[in-house]
Amino acid sequence: MAERLDAYLVGLELLARRELSEAQLRLRLARRQFSEGDIDTAIERLCRERALDDRRTALARARREVVVRRRGRIRVVRQIEALGIDADTARSAVDEVFSEVDETKLLEQALDRRLKSGLTLEEPAALRRVYGYLIGQGFDPAHVAMLLRRRSRGVALEN
Repeated sequence: MAERLDAYLVGLELLARRELSEAQLRLRLARRQFSEGDIDTAIERLCRERALDDRRTALARARREVVVRRRGRIRVVRQIEALGIDADTARSAVDEVFSEVDETKLLEQALDRRLKSGLTLEEPAALRRVYGYLIGQGFDPAHVAMLLRRRSRGVALEN
């Protein structure tokens, strides 16, 4: 009984530091040599007490990625799924956060931030680099291409 309590307390302590997904907490408790049964019991109790909630974790991560780091939808979903949160919960959380944000404005801000370093869209190579960067930030390729066409004054994006 003491071990179960310990796994629970360690889990609670870990969750007090930061929002974790169930998969992350399982991994951290396993690293601390708790048995699978003790981990299952602790996870069940933490979920029942609502200290552990993958939906809340997904929402918190999505908000941070969008509001603070200014990432696009595709990358945010990928990062939430990497936390061990199922795809449906990840997409739902991302949809909720993006319903509060103007995605086009977010993309334009990301482009403006990239261009602050003195980079211009006049050369095709620079245009391709910026395109790759914005895709890497998780923005939709079609929206990125449309914005770059508007801003580049006819420089070819292909090649």
